[in-house]
Amino acid sequence: MNKDECKELFISIYRDNIKRDGSEKLLEYLMSSDFFDAPCSTRFHNCFEGGLCEHSIHVYERLMKILKDEFKDKVNSKYTMETIALVGLLHDICKVNYYKVEMRNTKVNNAWEQVPFYTVEDSLPYGHGEKSVYIISGFMKLSREEAMAINWHMGGFDARVLGNTSGGMTLRQAFNDYPLAFFLHTADMMATYLDEKQTD
Repeated sequence: MNKDECKELFISIYRDNIKRDGSEKLLEYLMSSDFFDAPCSTRFHNCFEGGLCEHSIHVYERLMKILKDEFKDKVNSKYTMETIALVGLLHDICKVNYYKVEMRNTKVNNAWEQVPFYTVEDSLPYGHGEKSVYIISGFMKLSREEAMAINWHMGGFDARVLGNTSGGMTLRQAFNDYPLAFFLHTADMMATYLDEKQTD
């Protein structure tokens, strides 16, 4: 998919499924931000223009598949389509207005050239998953399980867990008490490592 097709698909999935109060205001916020142009990372996966939107769609699709495989025809009695779309599409909203383009010298055919690259400029240093929850909550109410899923979607890669025994215990409790958090983390990892090109 190209960038415009990704944007169109994201908006279609969003509007078809996310209907709660504030959802349109949040979509307006995304449309006025760099969400549909931003990369998903500086140099790892989907580090290209539009990569964040494409990754969000991949995570939503992976989450749908995981839940259907796990719960079969009972998936809708476990999680609403709104919840699935919300956590899948918006888990990385923390990356809105987060990346910027700079230039650096790179040798190309034995000659130095100025080439663009992505860097991070975090004007709201609130963390990762917790920052996504904070931003979404400014527009609409999340259920506790939705908030936990988005908050802990990085799993063991979360900065609060790395090298921190108590952080690992908290993550384990979150995964145990709120299975959607584990399912979303799994979908995120599958999208990242199976659906998207790794560059480093």
